[in-house]
Amino acid sequence: MKKLQPLIYALLISSGILIGSIGNNNPVANEGGKINAILNLIDNHYVDTLNTADFEDKTINAILNELDPHSAYIPVKDYQNVEEDMQGSFSGIGVQFNIIDDSIVVVSAISGGPSEKLGIQSGDRIISVEKEDVASTGIKNEGVIKLLRGEKGTTVNIIIKRRGQQELMPFAIVRDDIPLYSVDVGIMLQDQIGYIKINRFAATTYTEMMEKVSSLQQKGMQKLILDFRGNPGGYLHIANQICDEFLKEGELIVYTEGRNRSKDETFATQNGQLEEMQIIALINEGSASASEIVSGALQDNDRGLVIGRRSFGKGLVQEQIPLQDGSVIRLTTQRYYTPSGRCIQKDYGKNDKDYYLEQYTRNDTSAQQADSLTYTTKNGRTVYGGGGISPDITIERDSTVNYLQINKMVSKGWINEFCLKQSEQYKKENISSHQQISATDIYLQYTAFVTQKDKDFNLQLGATEKAYFSNLLKATTCRNLWDNEVFYTILSAEDEYIQRAITEF
Repeated sequence: MKKLQPLIYALLISSGILIGSIGNNNPVANEGGKINAILNLIDNHYVDTLNTADFEDKTINAILNELDPHSAYIPVKDYQNVEEDMQGSFSGIGVQFNIIDDSIVVVSAISGGPSEKLGIQSGDRIISVEKEDVASTGIKNEGVIKLLRGEKGTTVNIIIKRRGQQELMPFAIVRDDIPLYSVDVGIMLQDQIGYIKINRFAATTYTEMMEKVSSLQQKGMQKLILDFRGNPGGYLHIANQICDEFLKEGELIVYTEGRNRSKDETFATQNGQLEEMQIIALINEGSASASEIVSGALQDNDRGLVIGRRSFGKGLVQEQIPLQDGSVIRLTTQRYYTPSGRCIQKDYGKNDKDYYLEQYTRNDTSAQQADSLTYTTKNGRTVYGGGGISPDITIERDSTVNYLQINKMVSKGWINEFCLKQSEQYKKENISSHQQISATDIYLQYTAFVTQKDKDFNLQLGATEKAYFSNLLKATTCRNLWDNEVFYTILSAEDEYIQRAITEF
């Protein structure tokens, strides 16, 4: 258990003081427990006026923070956005945007959305929303989303500045349902090998994945790489549905257990369509929760290889409990266990900071694995516990590689700005294929661009970093020109995880 937070200390100290002095004259002090009593005493007697709702929110958060890193309180104002993300859609105008030079720049209009239908293009700058100036005002992403999202069927009036045109362009856009995709891409890498990347487990993930599978099977896919790198998880039942496609009837997928919850086992049914499909899962330290359930089930049932680095280690089940005002508490009630009996949850550490930073400081050597808890798969292979899923094949960290400069350029927005301008140039040149674009040439043009942005920025990348960054510039530029399929096709050629998976089939 972590040390008590200051607010909890304050509540406990106040308990002794207040109840001792005025408790006998205030019956609420004896009802509903100390926490409720203290909140009521403060509300009734504190010297200054308080924002009661805000005070309650902070108190609830302080209490939940004492339990574990994942129990959480979601206020009413945040709940809608959280639900939209997990349900897989929202109502808006349908654009992907970046804020470049303090302007809202359209990266692309979402296919089939209201903006695409009206002809809004990549590179358009939104300078006004409902007569409110949004150019050079310091607007942030959250502010843009608040202005552009709204109820389906409502109209939002915007004014756009398009490169090469003198006159401003007004648009009246009727908001509509915009899909939020949880499957980034499904492509063929080479003969018979398909690749699907899943970014989270939302309500629509299973359907999205199976649509990609069907499309790839029509192109001859017989082997599949499932990419869960950086996937934070999501709905448990969606993870179970995906596992059920690959596992045979009666094979254990996962089980959960908690102090006040009995053991609950989930088994595969006879409905699996991909039981003969060769499968490899990719994971890293950013793979958590539902992605660990799927990779753990495939590994423990000896159904497929897991390649990458040990996953995050988030194996707690949160049940969503609604409160009267529309807010919710997500309370940890159970733990996840893989079929071999491994608890997915890692140690909480000393505090939340240590807990979340552990993935960046860990050193997963074979010697450390040998000292950890060992378990046995269905066919008798040894797998390791101690938190997270340890891969069958580890992609070692290269301690000589340094991506600090690249990360700085990403945070400054330079990469998106450059790639957007570069894609506009290629449109003028009528470039029709990514194969006509040289990553080396793009890198040289980027160095000139950086000098214009900041003459004191000394761009110096090692050979590995330079190769990665040149490929990233090309892929990002091509995504602006075409789509995610081209983006991931280009990236996959230099992706160590993917290339290793190809050699293992």
